[in-house]
Order: sequence, then structure tokens, then C-alpha cells
Amino acid sequence: MTIPRRLLVLACSLSLLVACTSNDASDSSSDPAKADAIMKIVRDYMTEAHLKSVIFSVKVDGKEIVTAAEGESMTGVPATTDMHFRNGAVAISYVSTLLLQLVDEKKIGLEDKLSKYLPNIPHADEVTIRQLAQMTSGYQDYVIGNEEFAKIAIGDVFKAWSTDEQLALAINKPLWYPPGTNWDYAHTNYVILGLVLEKVTGKSLADALQEKVLDPLGLKNTKPSLTAEIPEPVLHAFSSERRGYFNIPAGTSFYEESTYWNPSWTISHGAIQTSNIDDLLESAIAIGTGKLLSAESYKAMTSTDLRGKTTAIPGCVNCRPLDEFQTYGLGLWITGDWLFQNPLFFGYAAVNAYLPSQKIAIAVAVTYEEAAFGSEGQYSNGGDALFRKIGAYLAPDDAPPVRPTS
Repeated sequence: MTIPRRLLVLACSLSLLVACTSNDASDSSSDPAKADAIMKIVRDYMTEAHLKSVIFSVKVDGKEIVTAAEGESMTGVPATTDMHFRNGAVAISYVSTLLLQLVDEKKIGLEDKLSKYLPNIPHADEVTIRQLAQMTSGYQDYVIGNEEFAKIAIGDVFKAWSTDEQLALAINKPLWYPPGTNWDYAHTNYVILGLVLEKVTGKSLADALQEKVLDPLGLKNTKPSLTAEIPEPVLHAFSSERRGYFNIPAGTSFYEESTYWNPSWTISHGAIQTSNIDDLLESAIAIGTGKLLSAESYKAMTSTDLRGKTTAIPGCVNCRPLDEFQTYGLGLWITGDWLFQNPLFFGYAAVNAYLPSQKIAIAVAVTYEEAAFGSEGQYSNGGDALFRKIGAYLAPDDAPPVRPTS
């Protein structure tokens, strides 16, 4: 029997003894035919990409097309649409929104030098606030391409990182390029920006985000935490990404639970969050429409000015040309005409995306089977690939670009 989503939530709240899931949401859909088509896209891709679970939600012009869960959170425990998971880089959109709200209130300027707020940070007199937000500061990343970080983080996945430890791995190193002349995705930028926003607001970043972003958007399931805790019910994740670290021989099974690995390394403390699929979808709509911003700030956030203006740099893993497939605004990715975020870590992947011209919002969260991981534990963002398939179905004339294969 197919259970409508609204009845499913009630049934789950009445009994903790019954595992609840929504495997066909067409009963509550504004367009059952589209809901069924999306369900098929999801199920087909789950098999193709060896996904353990997919939780997803789609709205068009504010009307729900489908919200459903497929697969298992743990063996014998179905994934459900109310499960919580880490939202990773989705929080970067909230941080950049907070920044632009403060710009609108004339409490900070995008062209202000970092030295106005944090004069002791190296290169603070060269780097602007805009460059931090757009990842054009030149600061090296303390995560990607940093062997010292990888050795510590993958060796102790339960380590509680401090902000000082994050920054110590990057800010004293030479800039990759003069600020404003190129681009590289560096978590370092948003850790520094978080400190700036705390200075400007006089509040912790968690409190400032809650007051000015999360509460106004009604994101009741998005919670900050400095621990590895995830609110119940939890979407569990499993990973093989430490296979290479432990030198596990090919053909030997290696697949460990990663749900409660500590995420404190990921971004600014106060913006490390858990969420659920409803909040991811509503965030896509709110960020994608600039709900909390002036027209000028929304234009800055969604700028595609970096397309065709950045290059690769030897030794810099994340210095690369930005193009139609992917470019960066202020704390927001743009692919084609779609605005999105796509976190990937700890065996979780997700996307929340919005196409302004057609008011299409897509949110996807996935976990992986062991077969999804490569011989060294590598894996790709299945949420990103699935979003592009759903987006191509819903907007065939404005589909999210797919990177050509060589």
C-alpha cells in the first residue's frame, strides 16, 4: 500500500516500533506523473551508482512534486524523509547570506580590507571581504591538497578541531596568487569570514546565523553543533574512504560506519550543522530567490563574473578554470543557470539546487554501498549526479550542465 506523506509523518509519530518510509509519494503530489518519473530516475540511479539510500524532495513553483526516501539507513532500517544528516557546505550559503545582510545594513563593506577586522591574520591588508566570500583571496586550503591535514584528520576521525588548529595549517603559507586575480576553493576563507562576522555582530556565529538566517527562514530542523551528535532520527552513513590510509589490499572488504565522525574540521564553528530534506529544499528556494537580501546583494551572490577568468596553478589542487559547468558567486555554486551547493564528506553527499527562471527546487541526500568506493576509497558526489538527472527531466531546455567525459 502506498502511504501519503502527510499520513506517514503521523504514523511515524504515533509508533516508534514501526519502521516508516515513503517509497512512492505520488499520492500527495501536485503532479503524480512527474513524481513517478522522478521516482524511477532515483531508483535507476541508485542501482547504477551503488547508493545505499536516497532522501529527496522536489518542488516546482512552490508546489510539492515528490518527497520520498529510498533504501536503508542501516541494514534492516529503512531511510525516512524525517531523518537528519550533516549539511556541510549548504551552511556556506547561510554564512554568505548573513554577510550580505550586514552589507545591506551598512555594517560591513565587501571592499573592506580584512585588516579592518582581523589585522593579525597574514595578508589581512591585501585581502578584501568580497575575496574571502568568493574564494579569490589566494589563501591556501587547510583541507584539500593539504597532506598534513589529511594525515591528522583521516588518522583520527573523532578529533575535535579548534579554529586555531584549522587556520594554523594554512594562513602562514604563501598565497597561491595575488588576491582577486584567480580562484581556489579553500575552506580557510570561510573560517576567517566566520571570525569577521562574529566581530561585526558581537555574537557567536551560531547565534548570529540563528537570529538573522535560520529563524527568519523557518529552518527548524537545521541545528549547529560542535560535537558529532546528530538529532534523531538519524540517516546513517558508511564509508570506505580510509581504505588507502590503512593500505587495505584489493579484494579485501573494508566498509565502516562514519555517521559520528567528528565534523569540527569542516568550516567555521557555528556553521557546522545538521539538517533534514525539508530544510534543504526550503533553503534552496530561499537562497535561490534572495529572500533575505536586497536586489544588489542577491546579484552579487549569484554573479557568474568568474567564468572564463580563472586558471589552474601547478601544485594548487583547487585552482582551476571556472566555466558554464561550474562557477562560484559569493558562497554559492552556479552550474548553467542553476544555483546550488553540493557537500560530500564522511560517506554522505547532498545537493540543494534552484532554477530561478522556472522556480524548480531540488534537494537530495545520499549514502553509499561499499561497491560505490574505488580501490583507494575514492567516491564521487552521487547527490550531484542525481540532481543533474532530475533537473534535466524537469527542465530539458535549461538542464544542469554535465561535464564532458574525456
